[in-house]
Formats: sequence, C-alpha cells, structure tokens
Amino acid sequence: MILISLTYIQPLEEVDKHFDGHIAWLSRYYETGVFVASGRKVPRTGGVIMARGTMEAVEEICREDPFVSEGVASFELTEVNFTRTLPSLEGLKDGG
Repeated sequence: MILISLTYIQPLEEVDKHFDGHIAWLSRYYETGVFVASGRKVPRTGGVIMARGTMEAVEEICREDPFVSEGVASFELTEVNFTRTLPSLEGLKDGG
C-alpha cells in the first residue's frame, strides 16, 4: 500500500481552481481500483490517499493530478506493509 500525502503550496483560492480536475482524477483511479481511500487533511492544508501499486506507478499517477501538474500542491509517497488490521480491512494487508 502506498500513502500519498498532498500538501498545498499555493493559497486555497488557487487550489480551488483545479478542484474539479482533481476530483475527476480521483474518480478515474478509484474506478481502476488503484485508490482505496482519500480525504482532506484537517486543517485543510492538503489531502491523503491510500493507493495500491508500486512506488513508481503511483508516483507517475500523482504527477497526473491537476493539483500537482498545475503547481498548487506537492506530494510525498510512503510505502506501508500493513501486517495487522481489523477483520473488515484484511484486504489492506500485504498480499490481501
């Protein structure tokens, strides 16, 4: 599992100009099963996405995000090998 941490690097007024494109990008990768969960950071300084795939593939996907390609957000990737979950989240474990 790859954790994507998006951080806004421009004012929210600039970020919001690319919101619809960002939502379309999220939807595309939810439909393919790459994205598992996502949400805004609190306070609203960016967002976090859980993704399936390799670091290289997820990095390429992140570069397609309008927030990133338009220069209003940066991203950081962290690979996680979940070894313990609630039973309802077994699919998040390595090999799950």
